Amino acid sequence: MKKSAVLKWTAHAKMKMNYYRLSPMRVRRVLHSPKRIEEGVAPKTIAMMQPVSFKHASGREGAAKKESWTQEIWVMIQDGPTARTVISAWRYPGVTKPRSAVAAAFMKNEYQEFVSRGGT
Repeated sequence: MKKSAVLKWTAHAKMKMNYYRLSPMRVRRVLHSPKRIEEGVAPKTIAMMQPVSFKHASGREGAAKKESWTQEIWVMIQDGPTARTVISAWRYPGVTKPRSAVAAAFMKNEYQEFVSRGGT
């Protein structure tokens, strides 16, 4: 059995969790069973998403039911040699589309320019 990684929480993550009313257990649940995993905008980060709850559509019997939801919880982490750091967590009031490789590259370039200009 694999040992769980130690979680560290940044002050920013704690502040965002308080603002969006997310408990540490809810953030851990997103980390343990994400619906989608994407590369984060910041270097060496990972963003994980889980819907808050699924809407059940009443349809015909035997028809395939499509999953839908109205809110998502996102968690951004960075893995280190001894611990996993939770950088941020937020609640998104809608449904995001999976990011394409082109959009990810564009966002990385924007972030690199921001950092090179001395942004914090």
